[in-house]
Amino acid sequence: MGKAPACGPWGVASRAVAAAVGGYLLASVLPVPFVALWPMARVDAVLAAMTAGFVVYAAAVLWAFAARSAGVAWAGLAGALALSALAAWVVL
Repeated sequence: MGKAPACGPWGVASRAVAAAVGGYLLASVLPVPFVALWPMARVDAVLAAMTAGFVVYAAAVLWAFAARSAGVAWAGLAGALALSALAAWVVL
């Protein structure tokens, strides 16, 4: 196994911002299509989707710090956010 590349303080700060901002946006946008598609009462669907948002946020934070570089972390979160927003727009 190779050595992990050194990540300076700006790389860590960039990853932290990507994890906080990107994770929050992804966790708030991704559940929207599920609320419209799940075959249950609207209140139950909202609660289930928002609860799943916590898992999405945790996964986004893990992704931001596990990615090869801060740019890859930003690109991955931006891509997932774009797909989620597109799915929400199509469903609604």
